[in-house]
Amino acid sequence: MNLIIIDDDNLVTGALKTILEMNGDFTVVATGSDGQDAIALYRLHQPDILLMDIRMKQMDGLQASEQILSEYPQARILLLTTFSDDEYIIKALLMGVKGYLLKQDYNSIIPALEAVSSGQSVFGNDIVSRIPDFLQKQTKFDYQSLEINERELDIIRLIAEGYSNKEIAARLFLSEGTVRNYLSSILNKLNLRDRTQVAVFYYQHR
Repeated sequence: MNLIIIDDDNLVTGALKTILEMNGDFTVVATGSDGQDAIALYRLHQPDILLMDIRMKQMDGLQASEQILSEYPQARILLLTTFSDDEYIIKALLMGVKGYLLKQDYNSIIPALEAVSSGQSVFGNDIVSRIPDFLQKQTKFDYQSLEINERELDIIRLIAEGYSNKEIAARLFLSEGTVRNYLSSILNKLNLRDRTQVAVFYYQHR
């Protein structure tokens, strides 16, 4: 698995490179120190995953993520930071990054990289538990204006509560294939990339 690591602390970058290459099937093809490096290196190498800090000089990780995702919508970006800031988390989730981990969760980095590589989105337990609180709004969103029907709204709610497709199918007496079809329709109507963004969208507009 090819990685790029971006962090403005060279000691952190070096330590991550050593740990990942010694303890997993990872090859760090490049490292950089700010968002501008991230964009240039991503264009050059197009790695499997970009592992990046957020707060950096010149250009931060969120700005770089937005630029990279606009050019490469399927880019897999895992943000690794010491800052559990609500504003950062909201922006990262809505932008479509594949993960947001705190550096304190050091032991979870390799499992997170492996999960992101397999197509999953990964967010630390502390962050997931806070999503409803920091995204909740008082105004009721008009899903009908986006042609979301009642069944699709049921599925959106269950996704936001953390249910898998299999669990949703059981609760709504549907097949998993039907749930997947509904999810595909929901993503298209809401112009979202994955089920994590569906959950974020629901809590943001609840």
